[in-house]
Amino acid sequence: MSSKKQQSISAFFNKPKTLVAESDTLRNDEIEVPDAKRRKTSADTRISVSADDTHDSNRDDSHLRPLSANGQNTRVFPTRSPVTDRTSKYLFSQTLLPDDENTPGQHDPKKADLHRRFVKKLGNPDSINDIKRRNRALFVEDNDELDGEADEDEEATPEPAKPTAKRKGAKTGKLTPMEKQVIEIKQAHPDTLLVVEVGYKFRFFGEDARMAAKELGIVCIPDRFASASIPVHRLHVHVKRLVQAGHKVGVVRQLETAALKAVGDNRNTPFTRKLTNLYTKGTYIDDIEVLEEESTNAAANPARSTGFLLCLTETNAKGYGNDEKVHLGMVAVQPATGDIVYDDFEDGFMRSEIETRLLHLAPCEFLIVGDLSKASDKLVMHLSGSRANVFGDRARVERLNKHKTIAAEAHNHVTNHYTEKMRQSLQDEKASKVLDKILGLPEHVMICLSALITQLSDYGLANVFDLTKYFQPFSARSHMLLNGNTLNSLEIYQNQTDYTVKGSLFWTLDRTRTKFGSRLLRKWVGRPLLDKLLIEARQNAVEELLDPEKVVQVEKLRKVLIRLKNDLEKSLLRIYYGKCTRPELLNVLQAFQFLANEYSHATVPNETGFSSTLLSESIMSLPTIQSEITAYLDQINLHAAKSDDKYAFFQEDHETETISEHKFGIASVENDLEALRTVAAEKLGRKRPVDYVTVAGIDFLVEVENASAAIKKVPASWIKVSGTKKVSRFHPPEVVKLVRERDQHKESLAAACDTAFEALLADISTKYSQFRDAILSLAALDCLMSLATIAQQPGYTRPMFVADTQIEVKGARHPMIEQLLLDSYVPNDVSLRQDSTRALLVTGPNMGGKSSYVRSVALITIMAQIGSFVPADSAQIGIVDAVFTRMGAFDNMMAGESTFMVELSETSDILKLSTERSLVVLDELGRGTSTHDGVAIASAVLDWLVREKKCLTLFITHYQVLARMANGFDNQELRNVHMKFSEDEEGGDNVTFLYEVGEGVAHRSYGLNVARLAGLDTSVIELARDKSSELEEEMRKKRLQGLANGLVKDDSMFNMETLVERIETL
Repeated sequence: MSSKKQQSISAFFNKPKTLVAESDTLRNDEIEVPDAKRRKTSADTRISVSADDTHDSNRDDSHLRPLSANGQNTRVFPTRSPVTDRTSKYLFSQTLLPDDENTPGQHDPKKADLHRRFVKKLGNPDSINDIKRRNRALFVEDNDELDGEADEDEEATPEPAKPTAKRKGAKTGKLTPMEKQVIEIKQAHPDTLLVVEVGYKFRFFGEDARMAAKELGIVCIPDRFASASIPVHRLHVHVKRLVQAGHKVGVVRQLETAALKAVGDNRNTPFTRKLTNLYTKGTYIDDIEVLEEESTNAAANPARSTGFLLCLTETNAKGYGNDEKVHLGMVAVQPATGDIVYDDFEDGFMRSEIETRLLHLAPCEFLIVGDLSKASDKLVMHLSGSRANVFGDRARVERLNKHKTIAAEAHNHVTNHYTEKMRQSLQDEKASKVLDKILGLPEHVMICLSALITQLSDYGLANVFDLTKYFQPFSARSHMLLNGNTLNSLEIYQNQTDYTVKGSLFWTLDRTRTKFGSRLLRKWVGRPLLDKLLIEARQNAVEELLDPEKVVQVEKLRKVLIRLKNDLEKSLLRIYYGKCTRPELLNVLQAFQFLANEYSHATVPNETGFSSTLLSESIMSLPTIQSEITAYLDQINLHAAKSDDKYAFFQEDHETETISEHKFGIASVENDLEALRTVAAEKLGRKRPVDYVTVAGIDFLVEVENASAAIKKVPASWIKVSGTKKVSRFHPPEVVKLVRERDQHKESLAAACDTAFEALLADISTKYSQFRDAILSLAALDCLMSLATIAQQPGYTRPMFVADTQIEVKGARHPMIEQLLLDSYVPNDVSLRQDSTRALLVTGPNMGGKSSYVRSVALITIMAQIGSFVPADSAQIGIVDAVFTRMGAFDNMMAGESTFMVELSETSDILKLSTERSLVVLDELGRGTSTHDGVAIASAVLDWLVREKKCLTLFITHYQVLARMANGFDNQELRNVHMKFSEDEEGGDNVTFLYEVGEGVAHRSYGLNVARLAGLDTSVIELARDKSSELEEEMRKKRLQGLANGLVKDDSMFNMETLVERIETL
């Protein structure tokens, strides 16, 4: 490169010795022959001198003569001249070039035309590759020369020609009609990411395009009006990804078709477009199967949200600081299943009540009406934004304003909504009762209900609130409510290590075969029963499923559940919304038919094959839908439904008049088109009728060979559509007219088929409750089968329920740890009775198994009241109304609350809410402050629970001094137990954990052993051992001094029992 430049500079000062000979044409031997690697030129492209060059032959010989090569102006020199094309323009000349000479900076029409053609050719995506393939040697060898020539071209044509194909409005900078249309829709929905249907693609525009490109990894074209596009068949895949990322997505569709628009009055205007679908996390119910595919391996994924859309509103009730009370109302709706939960409650400054409800419901979207207090808002934002702590994904939060008259407006809105829905059935007593039930809801619940009705109306899902049968209060007297601390501490829904489902109680019990069965089991796990009869009904059903004599019936039920691969609950609700597809409808109806046929004989309890009331009633509800399902399936064409053929979906006997009319119209047009074959043949002079061909999707083309005589007989009125070198294809005007008429019939037929299908879905929706009850019965059977599978494991037993408040378990094991451990779990016994020992003070070394022991007791109690068998040798349990836990260390720095503050606040709630029938688990209470204060608080709380509350208590502590409290209870209401261990013979800190519970107190915690296991430096451990020995010796001396002083003074209060106690302590 540098040598070439040096040669060019030196050539600048040298005058060429010889110039081109003056003649009209140049011989080939006078032109420098290109190198062999250059592309060969044909005879037609041989270089010749232009006329302009010969006209100027009388100029000075020092002037260069432009030659014409394929229309290009080039300068050619003799072979012996050292001047190259690049340096020729720098030759020194005493005579100025004429004004018409092609000097740099001046406009050259030929060069501009060449540039336009070059750009046009490069518009082909393959042109660059084609040039490289044919001229690879030229590009490699003479790259520098080409660069120089390109520089000359740029100087000669400073303004390159613009591409010829530009969008309308691009030159003027004005927006096209479609772009104006998109902007109008965007202004009406500023918070929505719009996907617009444009022809055969869906496109994003403006800032939406940039956002979609970032989330989806697609290309955004940064134009004056930025855009990005996705294919039609991938719409729901990309919409789902945007929704999961937390966006509110709107789909804008064309409401007109090309054929109908062509004959309409607005054929010269843009297609009419409208926002037809809105999607958020809580309202995305389309393409259900695709959504479920990602959650099939639940054990490997974080705990997923349940799909609830939760609306929340709050008012400050009273109090300030620790005495603060707020009044909250909430309504949670699950649009995919139709479940609706509401509640109206007061909450304290710790917001434990709202936390409990959010952890149970696990919403994926929040709708907040009005402003929340700081504590409530921080809790909602924490639970919605933390992937690790709650729902496994970030929840979407939307806020609405709350004005002063919102309560009255909400009442009127809800009243009008239900009055309009039930106007036709007001004479029915059930309808009036339902309306009374809705209007009797609390004020805050009514505000939330009104907001959700308005919100879901935009998504086309407001019909879910018509299903008032499935309105349920969050808190009910029939089940135990596990608060947020208990859900986390006992790992009910997710573990506390990596926050996944694996290792939780729900994971342990979930052996269901269907998705709707798994959802029902999740409700059972979080809401243990309080009614002894209901619990025993589940136990009886599980026990009967384990009966060897019932193996045939059980196998049949298992095979039925395995064959049901559809999520019938969600599909049924999609039918109710009118969003179900034809293949999905066929699958749902066939699944229902399969269920009904399998148990068609089970019309009375004796014919079900089970004696359990719960099993027999659930099975008897399945054949009740048989007649309705058969009637619907008789209307459907099986093959057309499988292939999603809307035109042949209905059997001929069940087609509407409109569908039949348009089908006859299409048949008539096609008959006329068939008759035109003979007419076209006569015009072309043929004896046989012409055959229509279809090319590139265009039907009824008449094909004529270009070499035949018939091509000259083609009438001028025939429209040439396409052709090749051999044939030409035409559309006669009669064919054009008939094809247009056929297309209009087809589109009208499609609309009529869609209308008939929607009518069928609406008809099925009238039976929604009947079908939903059958699904719930099947879900209950699936849950009972799951519990029976758990009960089959070795070491599981049926717990017995007694009237007294007690927990008597022999050989208790932790249900989750037992399944995760490679080694066997060491079982333990526990005995708690309200009239005798109702509290255990558990001590022992660190990592000795204290927490696992108390958790196993709590989990066995919960499992028993779910109706499950429990991992124990035997169990007698009196029904408890609640399980409270205070375990672990957490702080709330955002609220200015320390770890100890949170610890005592939660303990305060337990002392307020616990009753005589509650189970309370406290782990190391008081460790967050100094030893004296911690011991004082721990002893006071323990004494209060045992003496005043009289609830069943498990209290873990490292304060061995608390063990003396057991002596203050005459009937052994408080008893000391410890986790057994063995020390090495040398009396060091090497401890072997036995994981067994024994009587008495462990007077040491062996923290240095844990330090050694944790890998602390040996010198640090030795120093700590010396300090520990010094402190123990000092404490022993003080106690001995106190004992001696008491004996010397002969204090009357210093009795023999105290003496023995202190001696034992020493």
